[in-house]
Amino acid sequence: MLDLHRLRVFRSVVASGSVQAAATNLGYTPSAVSQHITALQRETGLPLLERVGRGLRPTAAGLALAAEADDLLTRLGVTEALVADLRSGRTGSLSIAYFASAGALWLPPLVHRLSDEFPGLRIDLRLSDVPPDNPDERADLHLVVAQSTFTAGTGFAVHHLLDDPYVVVLHRDHPLAAREEIELAELAGERWIDNDFTQGWCRQNLIDACAAAGISPPFHVEAHDYRAAIAFVAAGIGVTVMPELGALSPPDDVVVVPVVRPRPVRSIHAIVRDAAAATRPGALALDLLRTASRTHRDVPVLRPGS
Repeated sequence: MLDLHRLRVFRSVVASGSVQAAATNLGYTPSAVSQHITALQRETGLPLLERVGRGLRPTAAGLALAAEADDLLTRLGVTEALVADLRSGRTGSLSIAYFASAGALWLPPLVHRLSDEFPGLRIDLRLSDVPPDNPDERADLHLVVAQSTFTAGTGFAVHHLLDDPYVVVLHRDHPLAAREEIELAELAGERWIDNDFTQGWCRQNLIDACAAAGISPPFHVEAHDYRAAIAFVAAGIGVTVMPELGALSPPDDVVVVPVVRPRPVRSIHAIVRDAAAATRPGALALDLLRTASRTHRDVPVLRPGS
């Protein structure tokens, strides 16, 4: 393969008209320029320059190579600029998959910051509770809920963001609304409102906790998301139990109280593609998520009268 640096030196000699002028323009010694030209002629097996009097001029092969080198070096310059843009985040894309409660709370400020920092970055968002088994189909950054420890496989790193305890959302007139905490078993006779459309891991985590408390929750209303379930509670229809992250900023008609004995908890993780983590947008996105999760940990769950 031809050495690109020698091509650059040769192109400078052709453009400058002499080894001496090329050496001056490049900041090299004439001897160094001559060595590069000699090495390039050896690589190509072609005479590229010929002596004319006391100077040099390109041969026909040298002219053809110089013209091709112009195109090649121009394309290389464009490619190098693209790489620099990708590295700095001025262009390219970042795909983010998320589950609903984290998406509503964390992603708007995250996307706003990324858009400000990297105006040319395309941000692809999709709602997805579970990362696909095929790594090639995974997002660059995927927010998931799972057990406290799990692995994502080669090419990805798992970052634990938050342990999110469950709470019960009750109408403010409910007899238990003034409590500091409520045992799961105390909710056995309540009208339960389901809040999980997928009936996935978060719901199973709650069912397992209820089983440990010796109860089986009777779901009287099927709501498909946390906001809808809270609206049913505000209407006085029943109670709902959900992760704390889903119960932030509730309406005035409800209160949010921690559930205990047992205390179900879901763990929130960010699965990040190694290649994305090495870019400035990917690194910033992960840093913003860590900051957001720390902020949430510092905000206590709402109590009655809060």
